[in-house]
Amino acid sequence: MRSANRTQRTNKERLWKRLMELAEVGRQPSGGVTRMSFTPEERAAKDRVAAWMREAGLTVREDAIGNLIGRREGSQPDAPVVLVGSHLDSVPNGGNFDGPLGVLGAVEAVQTLAEEGISHTHPIEVIAFTDEEGARFRFGMIGSRALAGTLTQEHLQACDANGVSIAEAMRAVGFNPENVHQAARTSGSVKAYLELHIEQGRVLEAANLAVGIVTGIAGPLWLRVRITGEAGHAGTTPMAMRKDALAAAAEVLQAVEALAVRQERTVATVGQLHVQPGGVNIIPGVVEFTLDLRDTDEAVRDAVEQEIRAQAAIICKRRGVLLDMTELQRVPPVECSPWLRTEMAAAAGELGLETQSLPSGAGHDGMQLAGLCPIGMLFVRSKNGISHQPEEWSSPEDCAAGVEVLYRTLLRVVG
Repeated sequence: MRSANRTQRTNKERLWKRLMELAEVGRQPSGGVTRMSFTPEERAAKDRVAAWMREAGLTVREDAIGNLIGRREGSQPDAPVVLVGSHLDSVPNGGNFDGPLGVLGAVEAVQTLAEEGISHTHPIEVIAFTDEEGARFRFGMIGSRALAGTLTQEHLQACDANGVSIAEAMRAVGFNPENVHQAARTSGSVKAYLELHIEQGRVLEAANLAVGIVTGIAGPLWLRVRITGEAGHAGTTPMAMRKDALAAAAEVLQAVEALAVRQERTVATVGQLHVQPGGVNIIPGVVEFTLDLRDTDEAVRDAVEQEIRAQAAIICKRRGVLLDMTELQRVPPVECSPWLRTEMAAAAGELGLETQSLPSGAGHDGMQLAGLCPIGMLFVRSKNGISHQPEEWSSPEDCAAGVEVLYRTLLRVVG
């Protein structure tokens, strides 16, 4: 294998051009991007990336869950594969970099290998996972779960806001949900998984660093909370006689915030809230909201969850309303591989880049693969820490720096 030097080998202009072109797929009038799983927008994004994969010399296919995969053979085709990539789906009205940078950065890294004439032992597969965000079905990391062999038929019954299940959405675009087990990789078949991603926070920006090395990924716990009271006329029902579901929900949300604030790294977010019947002059009878609870320490996160459940039960009992809390997903936090972190630091050192080690508060597909192979993540600086919004931004220079470190890490891992 050819040794690397200190000059930039990956193509900054090509990477940026592709990022901006892909950002037009699913573009909204507000300026954000919306690409939900199993939709025409997602299909268009995958088709465009597939064309770039072929341009990079990769053999392209999709597996049984719709993961888009571009393969570059190694000198030993049967050796464990090195996976590198991210996702193409988005949250509603999201940004241009969350996910696509990792996929297009991986394509750029592998295309550079081909252009430099570098051979390697292990095969490389660039992968764009199906539905990392979970924005459509309130159940995420579908593609990586399938690859890890943990996606079940029960998971496929999760429904979107229109009552369409994952299984039904798959059938509508030509996939057979009964075949998802075919996407699973066997033990020992994957050497490592690498991912480049924007930080989605302000740590690197505060340190004035372009690139960071991720130490571990916080595990998201998603709950759906439903509070049922009694709807009534807003003008004729005395305050003391009301069973106002929204008032109860407001008190529960205050308790959630207070319990999370007590911990050093716990974060709690209510991202969706629905009030019924929804009239201006009607006391709310039913309120449903989601709760996203995270911490890098699973025991701390789960302890906060139990306190929230207990406080919510007390509040609802006192107010005479019914409480139902349903688990949508529970993902354990994971540690990133010390081996891969060392290789990433060495790769950055070749470029004279200072890096910082930091945890990821956001969930990523890699956490689903932790039981299958070592995982490693690189972060790129985010402007003002903004993500999941149209204003999400990482500069061309920072994106290029991250891809160059990814490329040099890949050189070290593929043998």
